[in-house]
Amino acid sequence: MRFPALYAALATPIGEQGKIDLAVFDKLCDFVAARGVDGVCIGGATAEYPRFELDERKALIWRAARRLPPDTTMLVAIGAPSVERMVTLGAEALDAGAEALLLPMPAFFRYQQQDLEATARHLARTLRAPCFLYDLPEFTNPIDTATVVDLLTSEEHIVGIKDSSGRPENLVRYVEARGGNPWTLIMGDDRHSLASLEAGWDGGISGLACCCPELLVALYEGVRAGDHSEARRCQGLLDQLIARVAVLPVPWGVRVVLRARGIDTGPLPLPLSEERQGQIQRLEAWASDWIEDAGIARLRKGATGDGGARSLREPSSRLETHAPGPDGRAGGAPASTRR
Repeated sequence: MRFPALYAALATPIGEQGKIDLAVFDKLCDFVAARGVDGVCIGGATAEYPRFELDERKALIWRAARRLPPDTTMLVAIGAPSVERMVTLGAEALDAGAEALLLPMPAFFRYQQQDLEATARHLARTLRAPCFLYDLPEFTNPIDTATVVDLLTSEEHIVGIKDSSGRPENLVRYVEARGGNPWTLIMGDDRHSLASLEAGWDGGISGLACCCPELLVALYEGVRAGDHSEARRCQGLLDQLIARVAVLPVPWGVRVVLRARGIDTGPLPLPLSEERQGQIQRLEAWASDWIEDAGIARLRKGATGDGGARSLREPSSRLETHAPGPDGRAGGAPASTRR
């Protein structure tokens, strides 16, 4: 089995007047990096990306790039209301040293597969950097498996997919379609963390790794070490957490558990009914007890010793990260450091 890579999808802390709390964001970066994740994902669903302005998202990308340790990889999701904004975000992320970009499908209006395909091709060809399709059908237009395979086969810079669809049939379907091709398969649904790794996927981007990174790191280390009993135990604990946070909208549950762990990410985006307030109080109380009883903070930190999981699906020339060329797009020399 390949060494899988684990990425924590970071939440976005909120301070006064709805502005991003960069000091708490620093604390969150330190929190996940110190607990052994291979990298982070900025700007995905866990980050509540539709909520923030372009300049705020750019600032967050650079903040993470400067805060994270050099061996902690950064991926950036560039979903936005327009293709032009996605290109702007993508160029900024590459300039900041992102290893790859995630391309969420358009939201709100319903589109045909031909529209999604054309959009993905345009973004990949414009940015000329490693791009992952980001299938998030609960919030964006769903992208069919056939469309995904066609894009992976025919577009040089579309190198993989983050599948947050929750469809278990995709576990085998994408592995079979990949064959010997250098595609990177990344799981985005924590319910399928272990199953995806056992099926031969290359890693995961996990929202729950934002609030319980030790648990996901221990699961991945179990798989890397061939300790399937430990990996199954960790998936069982993960399932307990999933069941509890699922009573709240995404990603409120992640932020409530973070607060139980001493990282207050600020107010939630909507006014809270009495019922919601009760759900939040019960989840926070449960999480505090569960983290202690399950020994989450005492789980191993997952140092691999050989650095084998620090990059997605190595070796693969399609995943080489490039610094922007003179025109501001990717395609220059390989980026060796983040600024």
